[in-house]
Amino acid sequence: MDKKNFLIVSYYGDSIGIAWNIKRLGNEVKFFVDDAEERDTGEIGYGFVEHVKKWEDHVDWADVIIFDNVGYGSVAEKLRSRGKKVIGGSVYTDKLEKDREFGQKELERFNIPTIQSKEFNDFDDAISYVGKNPARYVMKPSGDLTVAHIGLLFVGEEEDGKDVMKLLAEYKKAWGSKIPAIQLQKRIMGVEMAVGAFFNGSEFVYPINVNFEHKRFFPGDIGPTTGEMGTLMFWSRPNKMFNDTLKKMESRLAESGYVGYFDLNCIVNDTGIYPLEFTSRFGYPTISIQQEGMIDTIDEFLYGLVNKKFKRFGTKEGFQIGVCIFVPPYPFEDQKLFEVKSRGAVIYFKDKNNHDTSGVHILEVKKAGDEWIVSGTQGWPLIVCGSGPTIKDAQKMAYKRVENIMIPNMYYRNDIGDKWAKESILLKKWGYLKEA
Repeated sequence: MDKKNFLIVSYYGDSIGIAWNIKRLGNEVKFFVDDAEERDTGEIGYGFVEHVKKWEDHVDWADVIIFDNVGYGSVAEKLRSRGKKVIGGSVYTDKLEKDREFGQKELERFNIPTIQSKEFNDFDDAISYVGKNPARYVMKPSGDLTVAHIGLLFVGEEEDGKDVMKLLAEYKKAWGSKIPAIQLQKRIMGVEMAVGAFFNGSEFVYPINVNFEHKRFFPGDIGPTTGEMGTLMFWSRPNKMFNDTLKKMESRLAESGYVGYFDLNCIVNDTGIYPLEFTSRFGYPTISIQQEGMIDTIDEFLYGLVNKKFKRFGTKEGFQIGVCIFVPPYPFEDQKLFEVKSRGAVIYFKDKNNHDTSGVHILEVKKAGDEWIVSGTQGWPLIVCGSGPTIKDAQKMAYKRVENIMIPNMYYRNDIGDKWAKESILLKKWGYLKEA
């Protein structure tokens, strides 16, 4: 492929790893961070790629425009109507992810089973409902949300729902004026997994991706729920899970013009598939781990996707593992702590004679000379990946790469992928991984 011009519009800077990889392959990249705090103080990706102050000035320059988050659907549609090649959302897919109630109604529309849920515009009404209908619930902010608000999801453990009631009361104090709605969803017990695929504006391209997020903070799935601690995944031909859910929505996605990765997180058990939520954008760390299993380079893949160059693409056999590397205060917000403990910390590769960055994907990092330095605001500098024919092989590669990295106060989960041994037996028994 001849080298191309990529314009990447990132809300928080999450796609800096994609931008850097595309640039390293010899393409021209211009990168824009939309969030004012991250743009003004975060310095994500400085020294790795060229940052611009106004992305609109570079639309005509770009061969490919990438929007890495929800909320840009209407802009993406207008650019597509002008003939621009755009990877990113549509008005429809933005609403699927941001408005959980709408997402559930769309599932029903396509005859995809849904979990019993109820939405409230008032925290007190939600608390009263749980009191009158005691059960385990999953509490999800809903409505027109930022990604930060979406991350406030809480999975209840107590059968009488009192833990959810207590959290709702706390959220009312902290977020009452910022969260437009609350969705309460009956908690279904089973295996949590996601199925996704890339969409080229007209149809899904294959293979599909099956992935298992690890959201609890500590090994063994204990502690608070975070945005993400790591993921296990593999590529597959279409299976029952995909055909019974996302495949049914293909024509509607085509109507909307969506181009990008489209994912549905679910709980599955011996009685059925129970969808939880859509992701209509790149996932983080998903897109970094996916690159470890792709045969084409990321620039070739994305250019081919938006130009409908293929219906299938090459992937590696086996599994991919992604381990998220964090520093304080993640998963909490504490800017004072971040300034004292983390901002400006040097990322040190122990083997000085082998500065090997294979499988290392940057996130909240900037560059000064040859040194990598922690930047951003959250405390999530790196994603480290591994791939192999077996889970053990992928884990061995990923954690060997982690061991070569040292950042003051860094932490990570050391058990990403361990649950597969038990969960795979159930999934195969229930038939969800059977290829169609």
